[in-house]
Amino acid sequence: MSSIKDFTDRLDKLDFRNMYEGDFFLTWEKTDDELSAVFTVADALRYLRENNISVRIFDSGLGVSLFRDNSTRTRFSFASACNLLGLEVQDLDEGKSQIAHGETVRETANMISFMADVIGIRDDMYIGKGNRYMHDVVDAVTEGYKEGVLKQKPTLVNLQCDIDHPTQCMADMLHIIHHFGGVDKLRGKKIAMTWAYSPSYGKPLSVPQGVIGLMTRFGMDVTLAHPDGYDVMKDVEEVARKNAAASGGSFARTSSMEEAFRDADIVYPKSWAPYAAMERRTELYSAGDEAGIRALEKELLAQNAYHKDWCCTEELMKTTAKGSALYLHCLPADINGVSCVDGEVEASVFDRYRTLLYRQAGFKPYIIAAMIFLAKVREPQAVLRALSEAGAPRHIFE
Repeated sequence: MSSIKDFTDRLDKLDFRNMYEGDFFLTWEKTDDELSAVFTVADALRYLRENNISVRIFDSGLGVSLFRDNSTRTRFSFASACNLLGLEVQDLDEGKSQIAHGETVRETANMISFMADVIGIRDDMYIGKGNRYMHDVVDAVTEGYKEGVLKQKPTLVNLQCDIDHPTQCMADMLHIIHHFGGVDKLRGKKIAMTWAYSPSYGKPLSVPQGVIGLMTRFGMDVTLAHPDGYDVMKDVEEVARKNAAASGGSFARTSSMEEAFRDADIVYPKSWAPYAAMERRTELYSAGDEAGIRALEKELLAQNAYHKDWCCTEELMKTTAKGSALYLHCLPADINGVSCVDGEVEASVFDRYRTLLYRQAGFKPYIIAAMIFLAKVREPQAVLRALSEAGAPRHIFE
């Protein structure tokens, strides 16, 4: 890209009007044009920042974050995205709020939103809970806005739920687009989304589900591989099948990691818990059955141990396309001999792709910023041109 005009010209060809004042829950709820707009604006924001041009579209305001699960990359990516656009971030700690005393979702959502422009939520641990909670928050702030309690409706960005991890998978996709030189270069590429062994239990389903729900939209051949019993949500598999049929790609399942890796252009070995087990865990937590939870954890760790051979090894990588498939991971990876004895990937494979993995993660702040930008700016092309023409330096001493 040589100028901001390249990005605005691309946006002129897309219909993304419905993103204004909207929210971002699941990638498959967005049109192809809307996803393309997110990628384009993310690249435009990166272009401006790398050319020392400020993209602060807010003079004040809050980005509220609520993380119900641990996070490093997504937490800092959300904070970076908000800061890039001029918002200050405030983390909502439920343990230090009135939520701990029974405050309702409706009340909490409105109380944190008086000057909030965006709310980012991670709620990925319990099946049937996380995405539903995010919708409850949006319903509450929409009601508050209509009743005049709030002067603006904050945009909600899904920072990972029980169904999808849209900011991660969109960042993964933009990384793939850049790596292969454009969306038009992806048709017919094979991507293997495979389960891999981990010595821990209960990792969410949202990354593999997000990958098959998004990557099937680009004419790629997507293979989901896992041992018997490690199924993902059937509804998401159906989304993947429909996407593949519409895009001219394919979606396949296998219980062989070797088959998935064979001739793959992209591999994504990542551990997750079986869908049926996550349903059981949700029921046990709802019932407050601590003994049942401990028993389930012991059972699942023993089940995982039967599949230690599901590891991304040098030998498997040699079977991929030209022996050099693009290796992806959302991080942190379970690395053999480094973070654990046996894990998802051999240390030599991980080390060889370390720089590319960090670059992959580096797209996420811009993806989140683009989601916010498109929800808050009525005329994105005009604002991008104005930012470029103003040329306000981000780093004034450079």
